[in-house]
Amino acid sequence: MLPNQTSVLVAGGGPAGFMAAITAAEAGVKGVLILEATAEPLHKVLISGGGRCNVTHACWEPRVLVGHYPRGSKALLGPFSRFATADTVAWFAARGLSLVEEADGRLFPSSHRSSSVVAALRRLASAAGVNLQSTQALQTAEARDGGFRLGLRGGGVLMADRLVLATGSHPSGHRLARALGHTIVPPVPSLFSLSLDAPSLRQLAGVTMDPVGLRLVPPSDQHALPCRGDGAGELVQRGAVLITHWGLSGPATLRLTAFAARRLRQWGYHATLEVDWTGGLSQVELESHFREARHQQARRQLGSWRPWSALSRRLWWSLLEGHGVAQEQRWADLSGPIQRQLIQSLRASRYPVVGRGPFGEEFVTAGGVPLAELQSTTFESRSQRGLYFAGEVLDVDGVTGGFNFQHCWTSGWLVGGALAADVRQY
Repeated sequence: MLPNQTSVLVAGGGPAGFMAAITAAEAGVKGVLILEATAEPLHKVLISGGGRCNVTHACWEPRVLVGHYPRGSKALLGPFSRFATADTVAWFAARGLSLVEEADGRLFPSSHRSSSVVAALRRLASAAGVNLQSTQALQTAEARDGGFRLGLRGGGVLMADRLVLATGSHPSGHRLARALGHTIVPPVPSLFSLSLDAPSLRQLAGVTMDPVGLRLVPPSDQHALPCRGDGAGELVQRGAVLITHWGLSGPATLRLTAFAARRLRQWGYHATLEVDWTGGLSQVELESHFREARHQQARRQLGSWRPWSALSRRLWWSLLEGHGVAQEQRWADLSGPIQRQLIQSLRASRYPVVGRGPFGEEFVTAGGVPLAELQSTTFESRSQRGLYFAGEVLDVDGVTGGFNFQHCWTSGWLVGGALAADVRQY
C-alpha cells in the first residue's frame, strides 16, 4: 500500500535512485519511498555488461575521470572529488560486494554476475527501511506548501516533503522537470556503432584491431566546430575497433560517437570516417616495414607475409584485393607506386558514414537537466527547494567502460547525503 504522505520520494528505481534512497535511509532518514514505473527495478543494471554489470572503472583521479564524460566533465570535478571510483569500490565492499578489476580497467562484481549487484542494492534498501513500490509512476508534480503534490498513474495523489527525480532518460522525467521549472537539453543517442557504406569491410565482419585511429570528417556542407554540449576539439579517437556486417563498432567507435553525438545528429548521421589501421605508425615507420619485408621476405608471397604482425591478415588481404594485387605476388616484385597506395590505405582509408548501427544498441542518452541549474555539491535544484536530481536524467553522459554507472553512484550518494542533512536541519 502506498502512503498518502512521505518524507522523501525517489522517482526511478535504477542505480542512481537506489543509491540516493539507501544513502539517505542509512543516515537515518525515515519515510524514504522509491517508485519504479516498471515491474523490474534495476533492470538496466541486470542487463548491463553482458549480464556481468561493469560497476565502474579503475580511473582513480577525479581530474582524469572527468575526461571520460563528453557532457558534464567540468561540472563533475567537484562531485568526483567527494565520491569517485575508490569510494564506490569501498562503499560496495563495506556492504558485502567485492569488485574485481579486469586488464582494461573495468570493474565487475567478483561473481561476474549482474544479479549480485541487483541483489545487494535491493537487500541494502530493504535493510535500511526503504519502501520500494514497482509498477508505480508519477504523472504530475506540483510544488506546494514547502513540499510536492504528486499525481500517480492511475489517479492517486501522494504528498512528499522532498522529491528526487532519478528517472533516467525517459521522457516522463523530463516532463516532470519542466513542470517544476527546469529546462531540458534535447536528448540524442550516444555510444553507438556506425553504419558504413563499405562493401570491402562486410566480408571482414568479426575482425578486431587494436589500436586503430579514427577521425570523423563532416559532410561537405557542414563544419567540424563543436555543437553545444559536445566535447571540444577534433573528432578523433584511438583504440580497439570491431568490424561488423554493417560497419564499425568497438570501444574506439563508441567513444568517438559519444563525443560527437550532437554533431552526428546535426549532420543526419552522415559523414566520412577516416580510419588509420596502423594505430599511429608514421609514413617513415611504414616505409621501413615494407622495405624490410621486401629485402628479408623477398621470395614470400604478399598474402603469406604482412608488413607487421599485428595487422589483421584478413584486412591485409582485403587491401591487396582493393588495389588489384594478387596474393601470390612476391614481395620482391611489389612496385613503388603500389606500395605507396597500400601505405596510404593503411594510414587513411575513408568510408562514408550512412547512419547509426542497425539495432538501436545505444545504451546512453546525451541530454537532460543542465547541471548549471543545480547546486554542485548536492544536486538540489537552484530554483525549487527540496527537489533533487540524480543519474541519467541529468545532461551528463560518459563513454563505455563503467563511467555512466559511476556518475549514478556519485550523484545518488551526494543526493542521499544532502537529503539526510536537510532532514536533520528541520
